[in-house]
Amino acid sequence: MSELPKCPECDSVYTYVDRDMYVCPECAHEWSMNADEHSADDGKITRDANGSVLVDGDSITVIKDLKVKGSSLVVKVGTKVRNIRLVNGDHDIDCKIDGIGAMKLKSEFVKKA
Repeated sequence: MSELPKCPECDSVYTYVDRDMYVCPECAHEWSMNADEHSADDGKITRDANGSVLVDGDSITVIKDLKVKGSSLVVKVGTKVRNIRLVNGDHDIDCKIDGIGAMKLKSEFVKKA
C-alpha cells in the first residue's frame, strides 16, 4: 500500500487520489500530484472578491453587510479598513475597524481600495 501525503492545509492523513489530484475530505483542499512540495509551503496567496492579490498593509473596503458575532453591531457596506494583516485560517484578514475594534474578516467579503 502506498503512502499518500498529508494535506498541506489541515495536516489530515485522510487524503485520497482523484484523477491527477490529491483531495482532503476534511477541508476540501485539492492539490496536484505533480506539485513541488516546496511550492505549497512558500505561502498562501490571498485574493479579494475581485481577484486582486492582498498583502499586509493594504487598505480594503467591505462589500457586504457583516454581522458581528455575539453582538448587535453590523459592519456596513463601504466600510474602509486600513493597514490589514494577513493570517492563516478560515478568516484570513486581521484588522481594526473604527467604532467596532479588532476583527477577523474573510477575504471573499472585501475588495482592495
